[in-house]
Amino acid sequence: MMETELVGGSSIFYKPQRSLTLKFEDVVYKIKSKAQNSNQKSSTRTILNGVSGVVRPGEMLALLGPSGSGKTTLLTILGGRLSLTGTKSVKGKVTGTIAFNGCPYSSSLSRNIGFVTQDDVLYPHLTVTETLLYTVLLRLPDSISRKEKADIAEGVMAELGLTACRDSIIGNSEKRGVSGGERKRVSIGQELLINPSLLFLDEPTSGLDSTTAGKIVLTLLNLTKGGRTVVMSIHQPSSRMFYMFHKVLLLSDGHPLFFGKASLAMEYFASVGYAPNVAMNPSDFLLDIANGLSPDETVSDRQEIKDELVSAYNTELKNLVQEELEEVTRQLRETEEPNPSTKWCTSWWSQFTVLLQRGLKERRHESFGTLRIIQIFMASIISGALWFQSQGHVQDQVGLIFNIVGIWSFTPVFEALFTFPQEREMLTKERSSRMYRLSSYLMARLIGDLPMELILPTVSVTITYWMGGLKPAVLSYIEFLLVILFSVLVWQGLGLAIGAFIMDLKKAATFTSILMLLFMIVSGFYVQKVPVFLAWVKYVAISFHTFKLLLQTQFTPADTYECAPGQRCSVANLPTVKVVGFEHRQFNIIVMFVLLILLRFLAYMGLRRIGVSK
Repeated sequence: MMETELVGGSSIFYKPQRSLTLKFEDVVYKIKSKAQNSNQKSSTRTILNGVSGVVRPGEMLALLGPSGSGKTTLLTILGGRLSLTGTKSVKGKVTGTIAFNGCPYSSSLSRNIGFVTQDDVLYPHLTVTETLLYTVLLRLPDSISRKEKADIAEGVMAELGLTACRDSIIGNSEKRGVSGGERKRVSIGQELLINPSLLFLDEPTSGLDSTTAGKIVLTLLNLTKGGRTVVMSIHQPSSRMFYMFHKVLLLSDGHPLFFGKASLAMEYFASVGYAPNVAMNPSDFLLDIANGLSPDETVSDRQEIKDELVSAYNTELKNLVQEELEEVTRQLRETEEPNPSTKWCTSWWSQFTVLLQRGLKERRHESFGTLRIIQIFMASIISGALWFQSQGHVQDQVGLIFNIVGIWSFTPVFEALFTFPQEREMLTKERSSRMYRLSSYLMARLIGDLPMELILPTVSVTITYWMGGLKPAVLSYIEFLLVILFSVLVWQGLGLAIGAFIMDLKKAATFTSILMLLFMIVSGFYVQKVPVFLAWVKYVAISFHTFKLLLQTQFTPADTYECAPGQRCSVANLPTVKVVGFEHRQFNIIVMFVLLILLRFLAYMGLRRIGVSK
């Protein structure tokens, strides 16, 4: 159970379960960029250069610096999320020491650490209440009842001033929702629900007016009264906000220029020969000198000013920072820290049920959207009209069957293809916070998509089947529908697997289009004599197995058709049917079933690269 001792009479200011002291010493981060062409060599660039500091429980540290100074990178490294910022073209290496109560970052520690990203990654169609409720259900242990969890979410909403917009959706660029300040408070509220010992925030006041920004920083200051540690990167705070910070770390091109109490920053720079000529906002002054701007404009060389400030830090402050680090180290040695549990705080089933409920609510608007329903109905009616009552015209019926195969291959595969790339940011955020197991997320996603994946094809096939004059037998219709639904699930698996491995939507769509074109060509309808070097593809082509199984629901080897006036021929000898054949039906079903399982497993393996890997 969580501690409920209140500080200042506020329900979200109860003391955290444990206190965390963050210590970082001589942190260096270098990236190696790949050459753009064969004539260039790969280069190494230093993003952070020997940054040190310490933040104790009850303190709030602000990382200041101009754009490109390395403050967001440092925050990401300290929060244990560096791997989430890299790309294939950039490889980074971190050296130095980062410790939490003297211990390195671990998955168990992540449950005591909150991280609020600069961009508010929230589901746009959930309300404020739903967003916080689902978060608290996932992140707090099963030992706390659902009612208690709901009460905690209510308390957080009340303290963050979100009660008035509790039933408003979050919204996005396409759908109007809560304001920017309210969105930011919801993001902060999500992290406060776990009663974090250490809270990281990346630009929490970005894009907000000064009044709203001041309220957010004041809320964070009040959180430290309960013994929390707060670290934030911030670009240009007002003077009122500046003096709320207990400590400030000023960066310039990855070099530390100042670390210490915010109230002593101006005094320090005055002591090394840099004082403003007029009264001004301390943060504005610090940003000016971090950019290499001399207060009296006597020195025009910006790099010279930066070098002087780096030298002054190494001479005046570096030893003081080192002494504080050593003092904290001695204190932590005297305190025996219990080993935190590495188990998940909620069961697999709890995670699955909450994720399923949340997914159904978030995607209810798109599952049966008007545009999609119209699209499916129009395609079905047009197909039924083109092949209207084609019974007796075997070649036409075969064409109708393959047309249905085409519609219900491209539709599910491209719907599934966009699933994980669109949810990557959310999945990255939540998995990094160890909110749930990857398997529970994937299973909830698969089950939640079933209504959309199965109901629409059922309606579509029903319309086309009877309009098109396919075999007028209920059993044949049921078999035909079951094959289509089976294939839809397999195609969905293909889309999920490709999307999990290729997160770039353009590349994923291009690859999928080429692959599906190849599958369609070798399926036996367009080309009866496939070259030997491509003939093997049909055994893994979902469309081939689907087409063959569908033909078997409509025809048998004994069936005949009128191939010429007064002459009947065997359906089995029709070129399209002959190349596909009627044999090995069980083999086709087994292959489809194997693909159904294998493709979903591949999707799971692709997703393991995002966030933690368990």
